[in-house]
Amino acid sequence: MRRLLGLTLRVRDLKAQLAFYRDLLGLEVEADPPRYRLFPQGQGFLLDPIHDPEAPLRPYPSVGLYHFALLLPDGKALAAVFRRLLEGKAHFEGAADHGVSEALYFRDPEGNGLELYRDRPRGEWPEGPLMFTAPLNLEKLLGESPGSSSLPPETQLGHIHLHAACGRPGRGRGLLFWKTGDGRHPAHLPRGPLLRPGRLPPPCGGQHLGGKAPGPGRLHGACGLCAEGPPRVPPGLYRNPTGALAQT
Repeated sequence: MRRLLGLTLRVRDLKAQLAFYRDLLGLEVEADPPRYRLFPQGQGFLLDPIHDPEAPLRPYPSVGLYHFALLLPDGKALAAVFRRLLEGKAHFEGAADHGVSEALYFRDPEGNGLELYRDRPRGEWPEGPLMFTAPLNLEKLLGESPGSSSLPPETQLGHIHLHAACGRPGRGRGLLFWKTGDGRHPAHLPRGPLLRPGRLPPPCGGQHLGGKAPGPGRLHGACGLCAEGPPRVPPGLYRNPTGALAQT
């Protein structure tokens, strides 16, 4: 199975970002300033913040990160982390029942989108369309865990959504999708004209679809995602110029 292993973010306020990812979410930290490596106890993925106090804030929407998603092992773990983030007054944007998964949406202190989700067991998948968007019963979810906790050791980097230029005049911007797993999550994309697979170069072999998401171009050196990958790379482990690790 192909799996995403790392993500690099350029950050302005290192103290605030560490307070969120280390102190609130519970990621462990290895420091080598100006770079830091954050990871869960199980080391299922790496989050590499690059401290750049002069980096401009990226306007939203624009080419760059839409959100990255952390996959938790079950509903109990998702509920416990949800409680912890609510207690820590993290910026909560919403929640959704996607049929095969339950998802919570947050933003970190610099506005980067963070999705926390769990995949339902195959026996609980809905009949008919597997993927849809419906309200999530938050009271029922919170009932799965009476207490709060940080991210469990099994947490993985499940998928990434990017705002990306589609490369064709008159087609606006696209939403680029890097994923791991069984391919269910492309239905998270908003409705709109979809780009055919292969129209955009797949970063490090990832699959993608594009949906129209108008916005200005990428702001060089801005906060947010700073990881890009080459098309048509052979299987293996790769680090891009920013140090982000990917497996194809």
